[in-house]
Amino acid sequence: MSVTLDQIWRHPIKGIGAERISGAFMAPDCALPLDRAYAVIEAGADPLHGQWQPCRNFLRGAKAPQLMAITACCLDNGTIRLSHPALPDHIFDPKRDHSDLIAWLGAIYPPERPAPMAVVAAPKSGMTDANFASISILNLASLRALEARADMPLDPRRFRGNLWLEGLAPWEELDLIRATLVIGEARLKIVEPITRCRATEANPDTGIRDVPTLQILQSGWDHSEFGVYAETTQAGHIAQGDKVEIIW
Repeated sequence: MSVTLDQIWRHPIKGIGAERISGAFMAPDCALPLDRAYAVIEAGADPLHGQWQPCRNFLRGAKAPQLMAITACCLDNGTIRLSHPALPDHIFDPKRDHSDLIAWLGAIYPPERPAPMAVVAAPKSGMTDANFASISILNLASLRALEARADMPLDPRRFRGNLWLEGLAPWEELDLIRATLVIGEARLKIVEPITRCRATEANPDTGIRDVPTLQILQSGWDHSEFGVYAETTQAGHIAQGDKVEIIW
């Protein structure tokens, strides 16, 4: 079977909202456009705009599983519509005061955690968990292997990946470190595996932890890795359905 790009996802606000898209223009030293372009810091963290910061400073699904149930839609006017099953929709405007977003998130954020405090803008490399302009690439065959061991379907949104590939063998992505993927007009070099956190345990429809994904990974394959980080080395447009060539 040939390898194809099956799904493309972006997450405009780190840890808050997922949006499926049909295509994107990839550029070196940049995140996927509008992926992790903003982040919300917890009280006590420094509100440093335009600088990468470690994930511990931000609201994330590992800390607050209800965040995993948020979906996003980037609108033509530059705003982002956020939806959650227990809340009215919220329109986030990066150019306006963010107190309404902070209050909206506070309604579903655990009270024992430091409270949501402020929105910060990311550098062009995105506010990803890796401290470089990372693109997360995941394998649908690995997801199916995990589903079989969990004995239930698992929504791809649990893993907050950017690119999902079809046609690889289960876990083959972990053998592709240092390989380059040619997708559409772009080239991406795989850098390192992704070590997973408890965010993946939460159901994206409900925000409730319902699958011990980390335990399943550890018991089934003796690791907690799922997916790989890559960086764009050649600019170009990618689209859902593109063929993927692996070169060394």
